[in-house]
Amino acid sequence: MKHHEHVADAFGTTATAYLTSPVHATGADLENLAATFAATCGNAQVLDMGCGAGHASFAVAPHVHAVVAYDIALPMLETVAMAAQERGLTAIRTQHGAAESLPFAAASFDWVISRMSAHHWRSVPAALAEVYRVLKPAGKLKFIDIAGIDDPLCDTHIQAIELLRDGSHIRDYRADEWLEMLDAAGFSGTVTQRWRIAIDFDTWVARMRTPPERISAIRSLWARAPDEVRHYFDVRSDGSFHLDVLMLDATRRINLQAT
Repeated sequence: MKHHEHVADAFGTTATAYLTSPVHATGADLENLAATFAATCGNAQVLDMGCGAGHASFAVAPHVHAVVAYDIALPMLETVAMAAQERGLTAIRTQHGAAESLPFAAASFDWVISRMSAHHWRSVPAALAEVYRVLKPAGKLKFIDIAGIDDPLCDTHIQAIELLRDGSHIRDYRADEWLEMLDAAGFSGTVTQRWRIAIDFDTWVARMRTPPERISAIRSLWARAPDEVRHYFDVRSDGSFHLDVLMLDATRRINLQAT
């Protein structure tokens, strides 16, 4: 099974769980998204990449002209369409596809947003190149994702934990990695917020339908992790812990050589 198929399969079977998950359905980052678009973007065309169950789309839809909820998992898109209809969010439409190949014309969007998705993308640089293409000149992006850790010891452990829980995981990128990728793709970007979220172990693995043998492996890895790792992630006796999250804001630089 290829990676895109793995992602679609993994999240196609968990769409309802992600729609109702408190970790995904609530948060100050969703409030930030809503406030950003309420303040500045009444006529904006917005692309929500890797929309999942649609929470970012739901946050911005009342404040913009149109939102395209875009995802590789068709059941997720079906969930978004149903929930949008129930909420009366007529600005939302869904579109199927991968982050690295966007089926949209150049300069189609004023904004591209993404929340808790990029760590599954096969190639973030390729996806950012596509974002650059479909954004209008001086268009903006706002990405929110789980963050990698500057300390290599802690970073190695969290990447392993994430992969054991979800085989479609690729990488939680550090802030410096994100800024390098954004710059290379033609964006002027900055990390605007960082925070931590509490992860309840049992609901975390149940939401992803993690196989029992992998759950045992995660518990074993946490139990035998160095003290520094257990302290950093605030690992509890039941396996619950904390994850780092970051928010990135960036503006598409105008390529003066092309104008």
